[in-house]
Amino acid sequence: MQIGIVGKPNVGKSTFFSAATMAPAEIAAYPFTTIKANKGVAYARGKCPHVDFEVQCVPRNAICDGGVRHIPIEMLDVAGLVPDAWQGRGLGNMFLDDLRQADVLIHVVDASGATDIEGNSVPLGSHDPVEDVEFLKNEIACWMRGILEKGWDKAARQAYQTGQRIEIVIHEKLTGLGVTESQISAAMRDVELSSNPLSWSPEDMLKLMHHIRKYAKPIIVAMNKADMADEETLERIKKAADGMAEATCAEAELALKKAAKGGLISYKPGDSSFGVVSGVKLSDGQKAALEKISEEISRYDGTGVQKCIEKAVYELLNMISVYPVEDESKLTDHDGRVLPDVFLVPNGTTARELAYKIHTDLGDTFIRAINVRTHRTVGSDYILLNNDVISIVSRK
Repeated sequence: MQIGIVGKPNVGKSTFFSAATMAPAEIAAYPFTTIKANKGVAYARGKCPHVDFEVQCVPRNAICDGGVRHIPIEMLDVAGLVPDAWQGRGLGNMFLDDLRQADVLIHVVDASGATDIEGNSVPLGSHDPVEDVEFLKNEIACWMRGILEKGWDKAARQAYQTGQRIEIVIHEKLTGLGVTESQISAAMRDVELSSNPLSWSPEDMLKLMHHIRKYAKPIIVAMNKADMADEETLERIKKAADGMAEATCAEAELALKKAAKGGLISYKPGDSSFGVVSGVKLSDGQKAALEKISEEISRYDGTGVQKCIEKAVYELLNMISVYPVEDESKLTDHDGRVLPDVFLVPNGTTARELAYKIHTDLGDTFIRAINVRTHRTVGSDYILLNNDVISIVSRK
């Protein structure tokens, strides 16, 4: 799974990325600071089953902290997007190509209105950030339409003459973007188009791409610099984002993580408060900075960075956490580690599909599975539930 961090230049994308991953990224107040995509690992929190089973887990692929598993997710911070990027303007081609395999996008918007559409600094509140929400969705849809249009007439004519489902043709053209045929079919149901694809206008195709994008590259808006925005603006951004938006203060999150790493404060990502470590003496500057951050995060019940990540994973992608084990009585793998691994899988995943995710041979030789919580044997078509602990039985 991959989360793409997107947006126009100079809105705090790289700060958000660094705050989410603690990976180094060049941060500066001018456009196109990011040239090559930055890669890092963010984390989505989930409840560790060791609490329910009253055992001590031995995590391998995700840290457990006080009964909370921090599940790793790849994050990509790409070059800033400017209008007409889909036509190659700015670093558009690089930006869009980097996003091909992203499953979900976090669109970082300067909610304070201090960055114009090109990414240049302007007076606070002089730019309407709602425009940014709409322009990014349109840029991605135009990019997808451009890919679809290459050789479209020939492919559409052949499909129409032979009776081939047009969804298959579209899938073949967009497969490099990670778009599935089921996502295309869902979008086709949303849009009323002529049964003859040769008659589709550029506007028809753009409308269809908007709907395909909703399924294949869903977006949550990070309303960054929210502390400098008024509530009316935040509400308008949220409405433009169809309700999928979160107020964020990426600079505050990054500062808190650095302070925690330096042993100055106790803070866990996603918390709405922090505390100064006992015995630590802060300078006047540090005290003032932390007091300001405390005011900011109390207003929004946290910095919003972790909320964005988890909404992207659990709400937009509808993922669940599953814990496979080999020995259902001891909750161990073949090396004796207790509850070693956690997998994020789409809601609706079956026991056999989980087996394939673990290893192809395990899926091929699948016999049955055991739901460790209920002690019941389940078949290959058992639909996994969030936080299931599952043992796969296969032909050795």
